[in-house]
Amino acid sequence: MERRIRKLVIANRGEIALRILRACRQLGILTVALHSEADHDAKYVRLADESVCIGPPPARESYLNVAAVIAAAEVTDANAIHPGYGFLSENADFAEQVKESNFIFVGPDPETIRIMGDKITAINTMQSMGVPCIPGSNGSIPRNQDELITLAQQIGYPLLLKASGGGGGKGMRQVLREQDLIEAVELTSKEALSAFGNGSLYIERYLETPRHIEIQILADMHGNILYLGDRDCSIQRRYQKVIEESPSPGLSSEQRTQIGEICLNACKQMHYKGVGTFEFLFQDGQFYFIEMNTRIQVEHPVTELVTGIDLVQEQILVADGCEIQFRQEDVSFTGHAIECRINAEDSETFTPSPGQITRIHIPGGPGVRVDSHAYTNYNVPPFYDSMIGKVITHGRDRKEAMARMSGALQEMQVEGIKTNIPMHQSILNNPNFQRGQCDINFLKHHLNVD
Repeated sequence: MERRIRKLVIANRGEIALRILRACRQLGILTVALHSEADHDAKYVRLADESVCIGPPPARESYLNVAAVIAAAEVTDANAIHPGYGFLSENADFAEQVKESNFIFVGPDPETIRIMGDKITAINTMQSMGVPCIPGSNGSIPRNQDELITLAQQIGYPLLLKASGGGGGKGMRQVLREQDLIEAVELTSKEALSAFGNGSLYIERYLETPRHIEIQILADMHGNILYLGDRDCSIQRRYQKVIEESPSPGLSSEQRTQIGEICLNACKQMHYKGVGTFEFLFQDGQFYFIEMNTRIQVEHPVTELVTGIDLVQEQILVADGCEIQFRQEDVSFTGHAIECRINAEDSETFTPSPGQITRIHIPGGPGVRVDSHAYTNYNVPPFYDSMIGKVITHGRDRKEAMARMSGALQEMQVEGIKTNIPMHQSILNNPNFQRGQCDINFLKHHLNVD
């Protein structure tokens, strides 16, 4: 079929904006880079076919300004918008306005985003489709304190309070004892209201030693749905991922096939379109659904390296109405891949370290990939997420991927600001990580990282 997308607006910033730009170039699609005043010297702004400044540095006045994004698409005569990840990527109202304005939205249908964006609705939807979920409230927690205490007793401590409209590790609080429950609910609800405009909470059993497992899905508008393997994202701090790898060292081939088929079946029932990621906690041989991300993930490169499939290109092609040109039996998984998120922050205190990068040396060699928008003399702005890039390595097995990552981190040099590279090196040198024996509390227990 004839492709429709001819000029695409990149409604994001940083390394994902550059990643989308590169995918568009390979597909012969013109690009429009949107940027705030703080990002006017960004690499992707310089490389795009066109660029539009959509506002001052604060995200709410630029990258989260729906009217400005759509106006930029109109004045540049673009016909598609890619939201990347974060910002507006899982905003159903934004996706709806994009479509109502006659632009192609690179993502699922707005209603799918809306269902999966509300964690309570998402869990109830998954339960109805046979996807295993963590024991919990199955809806918003009751306002009556006596009812809430009774419900918590039925679920069993420890518990985890979670914001219904949350994400990215925000709006979550562990509750170990009944006497802490009411105060924790009040605090978490206030935080959720401030962060997401929605103070609604739900409650789940807190699993103490789970792995964090993701399942990557790709689906088109013609009924083709593929499972592209799993990722292990157990190395995280305060529910924010630090290192990801594929495949997970903690799953058997039988478990991998089982959960992949469950996710495929759920996508078929939802009539899902685009890329998507099911996220699970995995403990004692059991999977428990926690959320679904209806966008490209930060950690998508590890899947690309083990499958050889360009997920961003496929995402754009699917949004364009194209049929996926391969089938499940064509998907093969080769070797092992690991990704380290490189942040502009102190490796011990995690204090952000914005400022000018006076020198940067990017590592290379066989099996080494770096996705970064940073360059020498680039100024890391203080207004956004501190990630300045990702180092990804691929090897014939996990041991080779780790060895290549260790060499890449030694070779990578960033001067002028602090980075978390030393923390990554400590993780790679840890015997438990080397053996693949990690759960989501690894950093807290083994490296004393809060």
